[in-house]
Amino acid sequence: MSDLEGYEVGFDANGAVEVTNGDQSTTVPSQDAASEKLGCHSGSEMADAARAAGQSEILDQYAKDYPMGPHDQPQSMCPAFGSLRVGLRMRRTATVLSGSACCVYGLTFVSHFYGARRSVGYVPFNSETLVTGKLFEDIRESVHDMADPEKYDAIVVTNLCVPTASGVPLRLLPPEINGVRIVGIDVPGFGIPTHAEAKDVLAGAMLNYARQEAEAGPVQAPASGKADRPQVALLGEMFPADPMMIGAMLAPMGLAAGPVVPCREWRELYAALDCGVVAAIHPFYTASVREFQSAGRKVVGSAPVGRDGTMSWLANIGEAYNVPADQIAAAQNAFLPAIDGALQGARVNGTITVSGYEGSELLVARLLIESGANVPYVGTACPKTPWNTADTEWLEAKGVKVKFRASLEDDCAAMEAIKPDLAIGTTPVVQKGKELGIPSLYFTNLISARPLMGPAGAGSLQEVVNAAMGNKARMDHMREFFEGVGAGDAAGVWEGSPNVRDDFRATNAKKLERAAKAAKAAEMI
Repeated sequence: MSDLEGYEVGFDANGAVEVTNGDQSTTVPSQDAASEKLGCHSGSEMADAARAAGQSEILDQYAKDYPMGPHDQPQSMCPAFGSLRVGLRMRRTATVLSGSACCVYGLTFVSHFYGARRSVGYVPFNSETLVTGKLFEDIRESVHDMADPEKYDAIVVTNLCVPTASGVPLRLLPPEINGVRIVGIDVPGFGIPTHAEAKDVLAGAMLNYARQEAEAGPVQAPASGKADRPQVALLGEMFPADPMMIGAMLAPMGLAAGPVVPCREWRELYAALDCGVVAAIHPFYTASVREFQSAGRKVVGSAPVGRDGTMSWLANIGEAYNVPADQIAAAQNAFLPAIDGALQGARVNGTITVSGYEGSELLVARLLIESGANVPYVGTACPKTPWNTADTEWLEAKGVKVKFRASLEDDCAAMEAIKPDLAIGTTPVVQKGKELGIPSLYFTNLISARPLMGPAGAGSLQEVVNAAMGNKARMDHMREFFEGVGAGDAAGVWEGSPNVRDDFRATNAKKLERAAKAAKAAEMI
């Protein structure tokens, strides 16, 4: 039995790893390192391993918060990128990953590609340290070494797929060391469908920690001091200008925009929890909403996007704060004419399909429709929640097909069937669109990286959308130029005929047929 400052890691009578700290203990069933051999796209196999390792409670909560779609693993980037991004954007917050080296390499690469300017901690492991419980000791030792209150307010430790499937118990880490908060989360690819929802995993965990601190006694005030007006907390990452625009629209009602969650500093969590009303701008922050509601806060869905969206959102926020009707009307009258002017200033004339995994797809579609576009299909990888109901009803009343938990196959099928003038979507959708000669825009970099709220948002999309649709002739020319170079396993430029192996194709087809039959038989059992 190995001891590390009150924590004991050993084996029980059945050979299972047992971690004990005083009255707390957890048992991790003995592993044969099988979970280490499974990849992040093993789906249900890793989920089964995690449940066998005592992680059922976590996975059950994730299943409620983030219900799965047609696939049992993500179709976009690793979900842990979402929570990693949240931690890396916070001041005085250290981030430590526990997972396979290839996963950690990919996550650190993409995080620095997107502008992270600090190091990411990593606790390596091998089969021995994973199955003996030594990995947990290594993690605990690493956070003890890092816990310097002069440098950090918090340290975030994240289990990736393999440690989660193996039952590494981050919940047994001490809640604080030397005054530095320790926040442990599990973000497995087989339990979190999108990286957008992984942001909520960490934001919700931090709000839970901060809420318990606030309930226990006085906490640190915001750096800017306490607001002189009631504030509205804003839930969801957004373009930097949007919170300022929202604040301007709230001012006639005697309200102010509060902190944006996920926050940039720990003390902002207290200020967010202190807001009487929360605006769920991004509607998939289920765990965060739960924390706000536990603190007795009202939550309002949708966002001040376009004319109709702004009018109803201001009314709903005003009602939640019991603002007199004349002040609500004053706020609406102050900004609706400017929004109308922006919408009429540059119209969009064309058919557009919208898809993505950011969670703001419905808001973008509303803005495009009010700008004059025909939007027959909106697909989002995020789920349907009470906070996007108003947007869904508005879009469906306009004849739009809204698909929640939309798969890549759904988005591509809609684009191929509709043949829009412009396809807005994820990278593979854009790639498929360009192959078909359809002008396409990447949602994350070209659409969500623009203001959407109020008058600024009303005029932000038309220029880029109209410019892209104007490239149809160029897309046709490119398609004609590359016609005949082949596709799939015949892609490229060949001196002779492509070396197509019909025997390989037949063998692979038989494998797929057998796999489909096996899956069908398993369903019947």
